[in-house]
Amino acid sequence: MEILGMYLFIASELIVFITLLFILFWLRSGLVADWPPPDQPRLPIEITGINTVFLLVSGYTMHRAYRAVKQNISRLLTRWLMITCVLGVVFLTVQGFEWIRLIRFGLSMTSSLYGAMFYTIIGLHAVHVFVTVLALLYLWVQSSAGVYTDEKHTGVVLGYMFWLFVVLIWPILYVLVYLV
Repeated sequence: MEILGMYLFIASELIVFITLLFILFWLRSGLVADWPPPDQPRLPIEITGINTVFLLVSGYTMHRAYRAVKQNISRLLTRWLMITCVLGVVFLTVQGFEWIRLIRFGLSMTSSLYGAMFYTIIGLHAVHVFVTVLALLYLWVQSSAGVYTDEKHTGVVLGYMFWLFVVLIWPILYVLVYLV
């Protein structure tokens, strides 16, 4: 039942992102004359591309954690969960510095519709990463205490499912918000 609930939750989150991207493309299609506005800074494509790699690697490390629990190797589960959390924090930290830089150059939620859409879409993703890192830290604590086995690991499965959603939606957001 928990797995079905997670599928439904992920579906609802996907609908939110699709809706925001639809609004973004509707605005870009001519509703707003200049997109992006000429007086607004350009998004940092290179550093965000590198940061994308960190998040994609974290998807691999989370997969390794999932495999470790399925094989009942709690030591590896704990290790891979921590590596996943560290990569998630690295992603958020780089993104945070990127945002500080953009704000200093004049791109904010109130500077333009361009800024508002950027921070809404990318900020929503950042919130998802942050909350999921917290959930994965909880799983790490539980794993360190030996709670999970190859037969009892629903929490790890749920964390794995949502982390993969967060990881896999990011390249789409990166391409559609930063590159297109």
